[in-house]
Formats: sequence, structure tokens, C-alpha cells
Amino acid sequence: MPFDPPPPPHPAAQAGTRHSHARAVAFWLLGVAGLVWIMVAIGGATRLTGSGLSIMEWAPLSGTLPPLSEAEWQRLYDLYRTIPQYALVNQGFGMEGFKQIFWLEWLHRFWGRLIGLAYAAGLAWFWLRGQIPAGSKPRLLGLLALGGLQGAIGWYMVASGFQADRTEVSPYRLVIHLGLALLIFAALVWTALGLLRPQGSAPAEARPVRRMLKVATWSLVGAMLAGGFVAGIRAGLSFNTFPLMDGQLVPDGYWLLSPAWTNLTANVAAVQFNHRLLATLTALMAIGAVWAALRRLPDGGARRAVLGFGAAVALQYALGVATLVYVVPVSLGTLHQAVAVLVLATALVALHALRPPPKPVAGPA
Repeated sequence: MPFDPPPPPHPAAQAGTRHSHARAVAFWLLGVAGLVWIMVAIGGATRLTGSGLSIMEWAPLSGTLPPLSEAEWQRLYDLYRTIPQYALVNQGFGMEGFKQIFWLEWLHRFWGRLIGLAYAAGLAWFWLRGQIPAGSKPRLLGLLALGGLQGAIGWYMVASGFQADRTEVSPYRLVIHLGLALLIFAALVWTALGLLRPQGSAPAEARPVRRMLKVATWSLVGAMLAGGFVAGIRAGLSFNTFPLMDGQLVPDGYWLLSPAWTNLTANVAAVQFNHRLLATLTALMAIGAVWAALRRLPDGGARRAVLGFGAAVALQYALGVATLVYVVPVSLGTLHQAVAVLVLATALVALHALRPPPKPVAGPA
């Protein structure tokens, strides 16, 4: 009859449809992760140029458009002239100087809005069409919440730079903002990889490689967060030699501040040394993982993923040394931060490729 329900699809066809939906969602998540990657690079440039305090208003909707009249430009410039950064760093640089730093911060905020729109619109599209893979909705909603939280933390960070004794944002808030961006990026990539390849298949011989890769990944995360403190207190502008710092392996004044823990976040010598140490540990563990992969893994995707991680670490290490020796030019500093996210992505891909197969479920006796 014309209004009878259609026959149920064949199980094989259902599986193919589910796989197609999962792939579509995964590619959407990877696209959003790419936007986050660009956002981290823009944030690095914003920090290096001191542009982050040029917009003194948090206007999630009205701030989408840039100033459209000279009167609005003048209003925003007058606001900027009330904060210490203008009086102590940029006094007298005029409207043209203000526009230069304004546009970079505006781009940073606009890109954040673009990420939110791309994620929310994509989530609504797949949800309303019933194409969200089973079990994925809570995680996707959690990522949406993290994105909103990141916007709020971004303003919380910027607001710290308006205080009477500051010309820059708080390095602690900067590292929180950076850390959450890395968490969101990692969650997007890992979720997408799980949809593309739900089950692991690495052999037992891969276990030592995976353990070494885990240590390298956590060391990498530590180095990236330490790099946030390097940027936050501009520690890269000092000790611009490598591998020694003022002719020493461990610089004088490492424990200069009191209480002792503040040296880890506010002492230029200690902060830069820690960043170097964690980066070097990451490089050594990456070399170990590559060596183990060449010995233990057959040629294939998992082995190539580990080799790709090793290559990314080598590139990042060389960039870090160049950035330091050339006293942190904006171009190299921005590239260094962008490639750090690339290294994190390759680590996630390698870890995912080295997952062991699921353990068989024992049946009833």
C-alpha cells in the first residue's frame, strides 16, 4: 500500500550507513580542530606583538563587526589610552599604531567566534539528521561546553592586563587559556580518530613503543605549558644561546625567588631552563620511540605514525633553538607555537594507531 512503512534496511546496509555517518562527523571534527590550530597560531602572534589588550570590551555579538566609523575608532582608542600598557609601552603611537594592534586582536576574537559557529552549526546539522554515532552525544556536548568556557577564560585572561600594575596579561591566566585550547584540540582529534577507527589492532610487540610514546607525549604537554610561561614573562628574550645559558648548563639564579615554587613560573632563568629541559626530554623519548618502532613494528600505518611524530619533534626542536638564538622574532615565535600543535597532533595519531585490540569477552561457563 502507498502509506505502508518501507521495509527495514538490510543489516549490511545499516552498517554501511552508520560508518558513513561516523566518517562525516569525524571529518567535521578534524575541520574544527584545524580551525583551533590556526587559532593557537593567531594567539601566539597576538601575544608576541602585545596586541591582546587593544580591545577593552567583551561584546560576544556586537564585537563581531569591526569599527565602522571614525567616531567608533576614536572611542576605542580613548578606552585603550586609559590602561597602563598605553601609558608605559605605547604612549604616543597614534591611531595608526592602535589600528595595527587592534586588527590582530580583532582577528583573534573573530576566529574564536568562527570556531564556535562551525562547531555549533555542525553539531546541530548532524544531530537533527540523526547522524550522531551512538554514544558520542555526551562527548560532543562536552566539547561545546568547553568551547564556551574557553571564550570566558579568554576574557578573564585579557581583563588581567587592565589592572593598575600591569602592561600585559597574567602569565597564569595565559597558561590556563593555552592549556584549555590544547585540551579542546586534543579532544577533537582523538574523538575524530575514534570514529574513523573504533578499535585498536596493534600487536603485543607495540606495547614498549606505546609506553615510550606516552612519556614523550606527557613531556611534550609539559613543554608546551612551560612555553606558555616563557611567553607570559617574555623569558625568551634572555639567555639567547644554546645549549648553554650564560656559559652554564643550569643558570645562576635558578632558585632566586621565594617562595621556591614561584621560580617555576616567574623566574626568567628557571622558566626558560625548564622549557629547554622538557623539550629535550621529549626529543630523547621521541628518538627512543622511533628506534623501538623501527625494531618492533612492521611497515604500516602505526610505524609511519611514530616516525612522523619523531620528524615533527625534530622540526620543532630546531625551530625552538632558532627562535631563541634570533631573540624571538614574531615570525619564528608564531611558527614555533603552531608547530607545537602539529607535534601534539602527530603524538595523538601515533598513540591511537598503537592501541591494542579489545580483549575478548569471556562467555558463560
